[in-house]
Amino acid sequence: MNWKLAITGVATLCLFVGAGTLLSPASVAQDAKTDAKTLKPAASFQSIANQRERSVALFQEAGKVIQHPRCVNCHPATERPLQGANMRPHQPPVVRGDGGMGLPGMQCTTCHSAENTPVVGQADTIKSIPGNPAWHLAPIEMAWVGKSLGQICQQIKDPARNGGKTMDQIVEHMAHDELVGWGWNPGAGREPVPGTQAEFGELINAWVKSGATCPAS
Repeated sequence: MNWKLAITGVATLCLFVGAGTLLSPASVAQDAKTDAKTLKPAASFQSIANQRERSVALFQEAGKVIQHPRCVNCHPATERPLQGANMRPHQPPVVRGDGGMGLPGMQCTTCHSAENTPVVGQADTIKSIPGNPAWHLAPIEMAWVGKSLGQICQQIKDPARNGGKTMDQIVEHMAHDELVGWGWNPGAGREPVPGTQAEFGELINAWVKSGATCPAS
């Protein structure tokens, strides 16, 4: 087999099958608008006197970001990522592979570069291909799909399921990680997650300082 031709064919398939899927009437690339556009500032929760209740309320507000498709799509419960506001299975059908980077010949970098790439000359339903230098899937132990906010909260606190991070490291990750930050800069045609990364980081920091209590569900 001519592997160079095979890999080139896969790359072409990735770009054109992906575009074809996005352009189909039943599967539109442009996200439907959601209601939540902003985040309440962390300081606004100080009026909640009960510390546990305040902690839960802080995480529920942060949950507007955590449970947004921009984030959950790359925390799949299977080997295949999701895409779009309706969280449909990724097309083309890539799988996790080593390090969440896909399989040889069909790695994430086949289509996703270091930055969002504008798409010119296509229908209005596809405006860009998302990209980031750190583009990859979260490990399977960090899967969020199908879980309640309370379950995700417990997962985030568990070093066995959060990449071995301390709570201080979780705060740093949420507030400053570049790939997390992509959610606020997802490229043309995609709705960003609510608020700003700084506001999100402040909510997570306040949640941790208030005891990191998780919602019941």
